[in-house]
Amino acid sequence: MSNSEKLPARLVEIDEASAGQRLDNFLLKQLKGAPKSLVYRIIRSGEVRVNKGRADAADHVALGDLVRIPPLRAGTAPDTKAEAPAGAARAAGQFPVLFEDDALLAINKPSGVAVHGGSGLKYGVIEALRAARPQAKFLELVHRLDRETSGVLMLAKKRPALVAMHELLREGNTDKRYSALIKGVWPHEAKHHVRAALHKFLTPDGERRVSATDDDDEDGKEAHTIFTLQKRFAEATLLEAQLKTGRTHQIRVHLASSGYPILGDDKYGDFELNKRIAKQGLKRMFLHAARISFVHPVTEERLRIEAPLPEDLARYVAGLASLRIN
Repeated sequence: MSNSEKLPARLVEIDEASAGQRLDNFLLKQLKGAPKSLVYRIIRSGEVRVNKGRADAADHVALGDLVRIPPLRAGTAPDTKAEAPAGAARAAGQFPVLFEDDALLAINKPSGVAVHGGSGLKYGVIEALRAARPQAKFLELVHRLDRETSGVLMLAKKRPALVAMHELLREGNTDKRYSALIKGVWPHEAKHHVRAALHKFLTPDGERRVSATDDDDEDGKEAHTIFTLQKRFAEATLLEAQLKTGRTHQIRVHLASSGYPILGDDKYGDFELNKRIAKQGLKRMFLHAARISFVHPVTEERLRIEAPLPEDLARYVAGLASLRIN
């Protein structure tokens, strides 16, 4: 079959592993390698149907739903018989386990590793862990981290645990703290609250971006981050960021819109400065998911899971006292 030919439409029934996912995320998994712009286009056009009706990208699919995936050009549909890419299971060995029991798994995600494959990536954290644990009947991401963000990443090993963790996150009953090194000298002494609504959009080439908007913007989603001063340097500041909401790129956009972008941020940062500090040893975005605290949904134990600052970030901070970055 040539790439100009179309594959037939197909109906996919939502199983336990896919139930609860957003429709766009479900389709991105089904159509590995397909551009995000294509996925959003076929949703907006109504070509994707859920139980014979139109659906929005943000809608969540439920167990037993029938999703119609429209005819697509050959090459955009996944090979359902394909095995996990070679090396995926070995890659999972790079993910130190911070906590594990029968219901939950927490790993220390390295920077530079996406949480899932797609958009040209052969595999991400979830594919690598599934390849390394072929006996696991269920393994799903509880939340996400950006590709360049390191630190605590939670996964669920059972569907009830996943549903319960999503409820904890939705109701604000988790305490997530990040370490961020920003450009400039932070002017606030005590805790500083940033409440700026965030609006998601796609660039012409299909990349996801977020901007801070006015509170009365109908498309903006409420977002709240608390920043606490950790240490000031001559031209940079180390902050702790506490998420009160969990919007896409929330910390990055709240800091950039405040005039203090994260060092190394390739989407919202100071690009010329990023080039200079890369030569001085900081070759990635300085954002690290340092810890998460919550009540275990099964055992009801209070958990506090922490990931130490990676060696490259710790080394850069240690050298800042004598280093000028501008």
